[in-house]
Amino acid sequence: MSRDQAQSAERFTDGAEAPFLELLARGASADAYEQPVLLARAEGRPAERVAALEEAKALALRVRSEMEGRRRREAELSALFETAHDLAGLRDLDAVLQAIVQRARSLLGTDVAYLSLNDPARGDTHMRVTEGSVAARFQQLRLGMGEGLGGLVAQTARPYVTDDYFKDDRFQHTHAIDSGVRDEGLVAILGVPLMIGPQVIGVLFAADRRARVFEREQIALLGSFAALAAAAIDTANLLTETRSALDRLGRANEIIQDRSAVIERASDVHDRLAELVLRGGGVHDVAAAVSEVLAGTVEFAEAAATPDAALKASQSEGHAVRHGDDWVAAVAAGGELLGALVLRGHPCLDPVDQRTLERAAMVTSLLLLARRSAAEAEQRVRGELLDDLLDARDRDPRLLRERAGLLGADLDATHVVLAARLDGEAADADQEAAARRRLWSAASHLAGTRQGLAAARDGGTVLLLPLAAGDTATHLARRTAGHLGTAVHEAVTVGASAPVENLASRPDAVASAYVEAQRCLEALRLLGRAGDGAAAEDFGFLGLLLAGDRDIAAFVERTIGEVVAYDERRGTDLLRTVDAYFASGMSPARTKDELHVHVNTVAQRLERVGRLLGEDWQSPGRALEIQLALRLHRLSSGTP
Repeated sequence: MSRDQAQSAERFTDGAEAPFLELLARGASADAYEQPVLLARAEGRPAERVAALEEAKALALRVRSEMEGRRRREAELSALFETAHDLAGLRDLDAVLQAIVQRARSLLGTDVAYLSLNDPARGDTHMRVTEGSVAARFQQLRLGMGEGLGGLVAQTARPYVTDDYFKDDRFQHTHAIDSGVRDEGLVAILGVPLMIGPQVIGVLFAADRRARVFEREQIALLGSFAALAAAAIDTANLLTETRSALDRLGRANEIIQDRSAVIERASDVHDRLAELVLRGGGVHDVAAAVSEVLAGTVEFAEAAATPDAALKASQSEGHAVRHGDDWVAAVAAGGELLGALVLRGHPCLDPVDQRTLERAAMVTSLLLLARRSAAEAEQRVRGELLDDLLDARDRDPRLLRERAGLLGADLDATHVVLAARLDGEAADADQEAAARRRLWSAASHLAGTRQGLAAARDGGTVLLLPLAAGDTATHLARRTAGHLGTAVHEAVTVGASAPVENLASRPDAVASAYVEAQRCLEALRLLGRAGDGAAAEDFGFLGLLLAGDRDIAAFVERTIGEVVAYDERRGTDLLRTVDAYFASGMSPARTKDELHVHVNTVAQRLERVGRLLGEDWQSPGRALEIQLALRLHRLSSGTP
């Protein structure tokens, strides 16, 4: 252990992290983490103690930030699920819309949130629900179609955000709107469309009375609330249409019974979907629940396995579409197609049952996004630990072990470092970047299932995987190349290091092993073995050039070890015979003159060598390796 490592270990064994663990346990504010350091300086503690506290503080703040991020994501998902549950038991549209606006304001942390709806009869739009508003004129605004930020959102059917409303000239300013916004004191405004199919029916807003930049995740979150609000309005409209139809038709009892059964079934499925989400169910659980309610077979299908025309039509229209005897409901989020729910063999579908399938697709998208978010967070943490092992060689071994343990990895086990890279040629930079992201994602998933680590690096991906008993670096490299190639649908070449041990105590070994793995990767590509996997030992004597530690003894042992051991046991001179044989141009006659023995003796010795080394020992490739091993053996033993 280096002097810096020893000092770091000593700092973390004297309890430097204790005050920060207490702060984490009680959820203290970020400012409170400065107190232990300031107190240590005020008390005149040694510089090493202060440095240890600084390092512990930085780590604790990172943990606090990650915990806050997870709590925030949990709160967002919980609010979405609660709102979906409210929608399932919809009785009062205004109450549901008010709950949506309240939760949007709370989770985005804005001063004001509000919702406007279009009025086709009057040809304008008006405020429907506000939360946090204090100006009466703002709450009663009616504005013409196409005016203001909301008009821009309605025209384009896309989210828009401005960090300074009065300085933004992308949309049409009017005196009425500007006066209302000025009365309310709003500066930064985010608006997302409320859509039923391709039609924009209103806008959901979140606004602050100060300049603010809304993050991509916040825009997506408000969009999810807008989708739920539109679903609530759509459901309310459906209920209104149903009641109107019942009033107009003379056979009221018959229609009431029919519609009541359908709506009850829809309410039941929404309740069941909400329950599935809350107890952690998966997309296939959702499909099974909807299958039971719709008395058919509902399956979740990947986007690539779904008819392209039907999938795109469902995404653009926002409804389930018929495809032959099947119904397809796109599962999408933020414009990205994640797959589809397919109802098999059901050519006729009631409108409410159709909407039930569509709501199930919406819940499925939420589940997929939630799981993706959790997976990406874990992938980032695994990548950061591997980056630290590769770059920060003075890290405290105990902390490295603890961080690895939280991820299910054991740094004291034997590992192999693998360098992976795509071998296909991308059409442009965007496609190349997308392909690299797919490779990193597939490698991260593999590392997560194998209790390993993965990180994007040097235009490819580096993995640190444990080596099972009886396995070899070569076999692991080949399996990894096959697995990643299948996952990304492209050839992936993988170079592997020799096995390394005790990584927490020897962080520098990871960097050295990575260099060796990269050399193997380049050798494979130069040899035209794209899409394959190998380790240094697979290249024979060329492995000496690839291996970071130049393990000459192992090369000699692998190549002529059987002959050396035979001579030592029997007191024979096979090694000298082989050396003389090659020196004599592989001529037995000249070899017997060199050794001063009969030619039959040479033949008998060479026959014995063949049994020890294999029948192909005189082939050009093997002969070259054997001659190199003989020379290295002489040099290592001091023999002239």
